Amino acid sequence: MTKRSIQRDLIKENLISRYDHPTADMVYQSIQQQLPNISLGTVYRNLRFLVENGDAISLKLGDGREHFDGHLQPHYHFICSECGGIEDIFMDEIPICSQAAKHCSGEIQGHCTYFYGLCKNCGPKH
Repeated sequence: MTKRSIQRDLIKENLISRYDHPTADMVYQSIQQQLPNISLGTVYRNLRFLVENGDAISLKLGDGREHFDGHLQPHYHFICSECGGIEDIFMDEIPICSQAAKHCSGEIQGHCTYFYGLCKNCGPKH
């Protein structure tokens, strides 16, 4: 068992407190205000630890960077094709795994679904 650390606790709290789906660099910049001596490597290692232990979600959103989400309840993500903004969509789960299992010879253990379009700021102005 890995012992708790102040750095990991602050990183986890930081992820839970935000909805912008930050990159490791963004978390580092935010945590640095509280822990000026923390290194970017420490932030990366702790984010990886949180993801591997189910305390954070890693997202690949098509911009070449890894993003993180501290909200673990089932939800989906909407990504604006124009500005790259990310919005959480909290709704009933889509039964996609059970439907896909009917067409798959393996055991489906989860899925990742992104919705794309234009956010309210980038879409048509009314």
